[in-house]
Amino acid sequence: MTDATQAAVHAEGIWKIFNEGQSGEVTALQDVNLEVNDGEFVSLIGPSGCGKSTLLRVIADLTEATRGTMTVAGVTPHEARQKQLYGMAFQQAALFDWRNVRRNVELPLELMGWGKDKRRARALELLEMVQLSDFADHWPWQLSGGMQQRVAIARSLAVDPPLLLMDEPFGALDEMTRERMQNELLRIRRETGKSIIFVTHSIPEAVYLSDRVVVMSPRPGRITDIVPVPLGDERDEDTRESDDFFHAVTAVREALRGHVGGAENRARVGEV
Repeated sequence: MTDATQAAVHAEGIWKIFNEGQSGEVTALQDVNLEVNDGEFVSLIGPSGCGKSTLLRVIADLTEATRGTMTVAGVTPHEARQKQLYGMAFQQAALFDWRNVRRNVELPLELMGWGKDKRRARALELLEMVQLSDFADHWPWQLSGGMQQRVAIARSLAVDPPLLLMDEPFGALDEMTRERMQNELLRIRRETGKSIIFVTHSIPEAVYLSDRVVVMSPRPGRITDIVPVPLGDERDEDTRESDDFFHAVTAVREALRGHVGGAENRARVGEV
């Protein structure tokens, strides 16, 4: 196991209980243990309400764990947020309509006090990365949903964080756009080497994008299985039609149904 100080994320015995000791007490997370290595792409999958987004919010210091230990790049989530060691993208792009595309990307840098010329250059660099250079002066409402999400991803990378947290960022897109965005995300990952934690309800999406798929139980959310996805670094449309892809999808589906381990399916994708 990677040393906790070197891991992108290290979670040990994480519980999250809302309204603890009061009426309406809800245990969202129960004894979650997870380590995400530097540069790794890990997806969280499970039924609605299982705590996937809550776990992401604990990592991001948007809510505090009730019990357990969490480190992000070797520091507490609060320190990681203060040092901007992660970027975050949500299901909705959440762009500001009164700021053009470039100035939306610039916003985190503006809040950090970067000078106008420096933040403009960084925003244009990122827009080139997400292939939206020609739209820098457009307004968010002039872009398609997929383009808006690419702007949101560029903004999440503005301060060059080592970790990217993504909460169903493609969930509202049509299937064709969603597949294009998956390819864009893989390209960005190859170019930047970021660690990524990705929440999704889609088994094929989780398999196509990830090095490992973390399977969570219905509430209270526990990790019931972790399925490795040995599809290699170079993935394209042919990958989606490969036997290894289908076997990995089956392994995740079986894990979600409660067949923890899935030895037969893992054997087909090289795990056993």
